[in-house]
Amino acid sequence: MPQHKSPKKRMITDKKRQARNNYVKKTLKTLSKQMHSSVPTEQKTEILTDVYSQLDKAAKKGVIHKRTAARRKSRLALWLNKELVKAEA
Repeated sequence: MPQHKSPKKRMITDKKRQARNNYVKKTLKTLSKQMHSSVPTEQKTEILTDVYSQLDKAAKKGVIHKRTAARRKSRLALWLNKELVKAEA
């Protein structure tokens, strides 16, 4: 247990940040699962914009690295394009 004021405050803020980070990561995971579920492709394009927004916000806040966000966005876009081609065929 910290004895001084600054480490005590750091411990409290770390818990708050951890809670926020977990919430953001959970939200990203939920949106990603919605993308991969059996919803119609029209809804997947709408969900994709939400995923993009959440990934950018998470990268901006430092929850995930900006290149991680870019990589996930790229992979989701590639996956969705393949799904759209399958749906048309």
